Order: sequence, then structure tokens, then C-alpha cells
Amino acid sequence: MQITICEFGEKGKIVILEGKLDIAGAQKIELPIATVSGSRCDIIVDMTRVDFIASIGIRQLIIAAKTVARRSCKLILLDPCPLVTEVLVTAGLKDILPIARSEDEARAMLNATT
Repeated sequence: MQITICEFGEKGKIVILEGKLDIAGAQKIELPIATVSGSRCDIIVDMTRVDFIASIGIRQLIIAAKTVARRSCKLILLDPCPLVTEVLVTAGLKDILPIARSEDEARAMLNATT
């Protein structure tokens, strides 16, 4: 699992993940994603290069989403592959881990009032 964190607009960050979000992948992203979710900013998690997600990976994303929400910010997943999308939707997580299919859609979701 590779993780890269960059700026996303004026008040956000994009976390780019690449690889499998299994036990090893979840351990690798735990500290960086916790650090970025502890800041007061919106987060886009680019999932386009994640081809597998295990429950421990889902757990890391949920923890980050809840941390961000407590700071009145949002976490949005960017274009996960069909397999990962199916896992997240089947698990009933589309409300806590909303999915955008493009960066433009993600921006629109961030700008929408809740």
C-alpha cells in the first residue's frame, strides 16, 4: 500500500491510496490518515488504485470519517473500483463513506450544505 497526501483546493486534502487495503495496508495508512483527519479540513480519499478492501481497511476509513465529521468537515471516497464499491455499499456505508465518481463531483459534494 502506497499513500500520498496533497492539497485539494483551498480547504481540503486528497489522500491517494494505491494497493490492497488489507491488514498490512491498513497498518501503513493508520498514522497518516489519522493525522490528516485530525486537521480541520475536508478529505478526499482517492480509491481509484485500491483493488481490495478488508474489514480492517474499512475500519480505518470509518474512524477517519467520524473524526472529520466531528470537526464539521467531510470525507469523500473518490471512484473506488466496482469490487470495493460493492463491498462498501453492501456493508451499508454509503452515508458515512460517500462516493464520488470524479474530482468535480467530489468538489460539488464538499460544497453542498448538509
